[in-house]
Amino acid sequence: MTAYDEKTGNHTTPRIAPGRFKELGPVNWATWRALSLGSRTRDAKLFSTLGRTGGLFRGWLHYSGVLMLLPGTKLSRFEIELVILRVAHLRESRYEMDHHIRLGRRAGITPQILDRILVGPSDPDWAPRHRAMLAATDQLVGTRNVDDATWATLAAHLDDRRLVEFCLLVTQYDGLATTIETLRIQPDF
Repeated sequence: MTAYDEKTGNHTTPRIAPGRFKELGPVNWATWRALSLGSRTRDAKLFSTLGRTGGLFRGWLHYSGVLMLLPGTKLSRFEIELVILRVAHLRESRYEMDHHIRLGRRAGITPQILDRILVGPSDPDWAPRHRAMLAATDQLVGTRNVDDATWATLAAHLDDRRLVEFCLLVTQYDGLATTIETLRIQPDF
């Protein structure tokens, strides 16, 4: 049974405990340690939990990494973090939000821009390209689809490759938020 914190609305007991050397194996353990150090945390619990899946973890990590890093993607780091932070906000994923606020700072997401991300596409200060990305993110997370008008607006700013990457990015982080919540993965404090 998981504990539930009424004040924060968070489940307080993970369903799957983060793994250590025995559960992760040497390759995933070393990967988890490197990712924890890179995240400036003692235990990046997402990775020590997902690392329990063996080779699947490394495949997922590669896929996730390609979505976030140049030259794998053609979206800018700023745009990637813009989308991920919006997904985290919409899904109320504290883990994703905390992690990507830190990563977003490195990509130019200031506290003021973060506030605008939380407001969403209705904030009047967005450039048309970013407004289109936020509107499409909202629809994709909310309805699992993007209507034709929103798609046409987005397509006016992104070429075919970037449109596909955009869909993969949103659905990757929406699915990750589901996994984090379902497994009750705890923040990395």
